[in-house]
Amino acid sequence: MELQIITSGREPIYRQLAGQIREGVARGQLKPGEKLPSVRELSRTLVVNPNTIARVYTELERDGVLHTRQGMGVFVAAPTNDLTKAARRKKLFDRVDALLTEAVYLGFTRDEVHVAVTERSRQFQWGPT
Repeated sequence: MELQIITSGREPIYRQLAGQIREGVARGQLKPGEKLPSVRELSRTLVVNPNTIARVYTELERDGVLHTRQGMGVFVAAPTNDLTKAARRKKLFDRVDALLTEAVYLGFTRDEVHVAVTERSRQFQWGPT
């Protein structure tokens, strides 16, 4: 998976990268156990400060998306459900509410949003239910 940054955008570089890695995992482009480039290597490739890459990796490790193996590197973590069902549900509903709020402001109908979510959800890697 190739990571890209947009320096002219408003979103901070670390958020762009963290979002791309999260999405890569969710879409199955990055598999559990897959090794990511080192901080130095990725900072050189993207021409970004190494501290920015370290921040991304640290944040994603804290969130359970990545894990570090001492002396071996950074890897995609296997999915876990550390949060309770109620906490995961609340987190999901908070994000769904934000999406629906934006859709209303953009002038979409309920049916249009439903079609869009159904269509886009086919592009993601869903685990066992």
